[in-house]
Amino acid sequence: MGGEVMRELGDGLVLRAATEADTEAVVDFNTRVHSQGGWDTPDSKLGYWVGDLMSGRHPTTVAGDFLIVEDTATGAVVSSTVLIPQTWSYAGIEFGVGRPELVGTQPDYRRRGLIREQFEVLHRWSAERGHLVQAITGIPWYYRQFGYDMALDLYGARSGSIGSIPKLKDGEPEPYRVHPARETDLAYIATVAEYGDARDLVACKRGAAQWRYELDGHTQGSLMARHLRIIETAAGARVGFLAHSQSRWGSRLFLTRYELEAGASWWEVTPSVLRHMAEVGASTDPYIATEDGGPTFSAIGLGLGGGHPVYDIVADWMPKLDTPYAWYVRVPDVPAFLSLIAPVLEQRLAVSLFAGYTGELRMDFYRGGVKVVFEVGRISAVEPWQAQVGGEQGNVHFPDLTFLQVLFGYRSLDELQHAYPDCGGNLEGRLLTKALFPKVSSAVWPIA
Repeated sequence: MGGEVMRELGDGLVLRAATEADTEAVVDFNTRVHSQGGWDTPDSKLGYWVGDLMSGRHPTTVAGDFLIVEDTATGAVVSSTVLIPQTWSYAGIEFGVGRPELVGTQPDYRRRGLIREQFEVLHRWSAERGHLVQAITGIPWYYRQFGYDMALDLYGARSGSIGSIPKLKDGEPEPYRVHPARETDLAYIATVAEYGDARDLVACKRGAAQWRYELDGHTQGSLMARHLRIIETAAGARVGFLAHSQSRWGSRLFLTRYELEAGASWWEVTPSVLRHMAEVGASTDPYIATEDGGPTFSAIGLGLGGGHPVYDIVADWMPKLDTPYAWYVRVPDVPAFLSLIAPVLEQRLAVSLFAGYTGELRMDFYRGGVKVVFEVGRISAVEPWQAQVGGEQGNVHFPDLTFLQVLFGYRSLDELQHAYPDCGGNLEGRLLTKALFPKVSSAVWPIA
């Protein structure tokens, strides 16, 4: 992508891809534009993250994946975005995802359409890489204007006071211990993570390079740095792994991934994990210890999504519930995505009221639509389709981009109908939709 000027935007502004030579300027811009303290209070944790993405060490992203808008009069970066490529899965079927991130514009340059210009390029880059989906975390409403809808759980947590954690009896040894992961543990971690991913409809997949980067690739202090830890019995047999944030969020230290291998007991292991987290949170580690004037460590958070096996165990100890926000998701070619996941849809159909079904699901999106054709329980065609006045009509209807919510298991059809009176259909269409697209939870830990 090479830093070439892609577009002249007027008023002396140009859009171009970044190069490694832009690293200092792009880092400084992002530490300011995304700082909770405002432009004049740069956030170093953000800076470490941006620097890592531009450094060439990241497994999927390089400096040329950043876009910048430059004011040629001053040479300043006034707006910027980045595309972080990754692989996700849908019920085990993998697909490419482009993740736009670090989207920001200097306050004096806002409301000029600079982000829209960049998203057109990011979407083109993503398509050229074969991504079927784009997904982004972000502020309310904003990304809907670029073809995204909130359609997948984001975050979700339980937390509670360290005083509520079960204590060992006097003289009782800790039955499980937690220690830093080593490179030789990464294959084991990948296997256990794969087992845990099967719980969720949508998951982010990590290859060997991504797991190695999670282990020691992030700059210490980065907003995205996590500590990978192995969980083992007192005799040294591994039973699972966890990842926790490198620094506290306020008074809480968060567990961000926690998985056990098949056959291990969540009930037995979890108290040891919580006691380990309490020890880490109270440590003198400079990235965790209380800053002058900051809140003292007092609570543990389990940031494991909207639903996790451990939540039922810790409900009394960790009563504070943070309900999930949502990922913005964009699927520019719905027929292509449905064709990819056809084996999943056929499996769902086979155990539904429609086993062996022959017929059509005509999904009307009002300004377009999709037809799925079934022959004896198999999908024979998925194609763009448009309802016709006085002609063929849809047997189920989804306004705007709301179909994405049922596609990714985020909402049931009944929930959508409650929120959108113009969502629904005839009996066949409604029951087919419920069979093909049930509500299923997801907890995506993305590549960052």
